[in-house]
Amino acid sequence: MKTLRLLPLLVLSLATVQAQELEKITQPGAINGTVNITFNTRTRLTDDGKPQKGAKDVYEVALTVGKTTEFKGKVERQPLLTSKILGSVEQPGQYFYSLDLGVINPTNMTQKKTVGKWVGTVPIAADGTYELTGSNESKHRVSVDAIGRSPAFTDNFGGRLYGKGKKTGGAMSYVRRLQGKEVKIEVKNVDPMRFENVVIASGPAQSYPKCTVNGNLDFDYETGNWLTNGIRFHYSLNGKEYDDVVTGSIKWVEDPNRATNGKGQYEFNLRWNEDKNKPASTEADAFKSANDEEAFFSVDNSVPSLTGVVAYVDTMAKVNGEDSVTASKITYQLDANQLTKQQVMNFLKVWLLGIGPTNDE
Repeated sequence: MKTLRLLPLLVLSLATVQAQELEKITQPGAINGTVNITFNTRTRLTDDGKPQKGAKDVYEVALTVGKTTEFKGKVERQPLLTSKILGSVEQPGQYFYSLDLGVINPTNMTQKKTVGKWVGTVPIAADGTYELTGSNESKHRVSVDAIGRSPAFTDNFGGRLYGKGKKTGGAMSYVRRLQGKEVKIEVKNVDPMRFENVVIASGPAQSYPKCTVNGNLDFDYETGNWLTNGIRFHYSLNGKEYDDVVTGSIKWVEDPNRATNGKGQYEFNLRWNEDKNKPASTEADAFKSANDEEAFFSVDNSVPSLTGVVAYVDTMAKVNGEDSVTASKITYQLDANQLTKQQVMNFLKVWLLGIGPTNDE
């Protein structure tokens, strides 16, 4: 009889655990590491200035998330090549993913294990559409081995990402709430990178679930900034549904001597669920001035956010008579403020899906 009495309490206890909010972290370097790029398609050219057949851009990735998960390996980009006369495809446009997925022992940071891979081929259409499901020969997926108590699993990516290449007509407006006032900027020369029912594969741990992503991250050609009024993430974990809306900006700042030293950096100012987490306004807020571009890009740590710097040292060269970046050494130092590890992981996966468009000039 005692067991029967305890059963409802055990069920209630389990439901309470499932309903608990995910742990939030405030962590410098929640995303850190390096990405080194060699743009072979800009240096290995034919006589008519096109990339040579077989030339690929190579993105060497070594990034850590939440200090306990590592992505290490490379992504290669093969450009679409067509014949000059008939326009027939000589070489399909494709991305090739080959990233080792590692876990780091949080109690002993020197201990690492490779638990699986992020692999697959992503076809790219002539209009810049990424078919994230992958090709018939090589599905785009995360494959994790059975290690310790963790079971093996394979999970696929899906949906479409529309890369840079289609500029919008007319001005686009971007809005944020700051100090109780609405701050808005308008951008005239925008190229949207659009996520359409993008499915992010789960892993490497089961605590990072499958996630569906929709929305835009827009590139401003005049400033080099990225802007968004909302990238939407939907996922479920421990029996609970989660919806995150990421808003904000990624500002490009060039070193005064960039022409000679190749330096510049992206300053991240992304906010999670800003409308839900913004503090209540007071009477004094009506008298605060916050209606300019400087205020729009200012950091507000009163809401969950990802801030910090992605710093570039680019190698410049003349290509077809014009200045071009032929290689990049990139260092990541992005800080989480009251974010869950799932939120940080989801963003990094999306960022790696757009590794080509976000690094093109």
